[in-house]
Amino acid sequence: MKILFVCTGNTCRSNMAEAIFNKLCNVDSLQATSAGLSIVPFSLASKHTVKILRDNYGVDLSNRQAVQLTKEMLTEADLVLTMTAYMKDIIIKNFPEINGKVHSLRGFVGNSGDIVDPFGGNVDVYSQTFEMLTQDILSLIEILKKRY
Repeated sequence: MKILFVCTGNTCRSNMAEAIFNKLCNVDSLQATSAGLSIVPFSLASKHTVKILRDNYGVDLSNRQAVQLTKEMLTEADLVLTMTAYMKDIIIKNFPEINGKVHSLRGFVGNSGDIVDPFGGNVDVYSQTFEMLTQDILSLIEILKKRY
């Protein structure tokens, strides 16, 4: 099963979610990727994202470039999880044929609100995002284990 995490620029939240999911998920058939709705070409993962993932999971994203979301990525994914409800709505509006597989991450796991963009914040703001993503992704993995 292919899971696609989506945020705005693919330098903070969605690439962090991808790394957390792939590190924590021990089900071989589940694999995550990520992309952004509107990336800056050649931009790298934010320095705080790199630090937090390295410190917590030994994952190095220091050379990871942002990936622009494409229709092909949406079509190939089995589950598309956005960082906000608004992003979910944008994707569904532009690609109504994939409506059934697009959800906000927090909504999919039964939580309210959005994963707020830490861009421009200090490392503490990124840590809060990391903690929220980790909890939601642990819930996601449990849901997916039961369904798939």
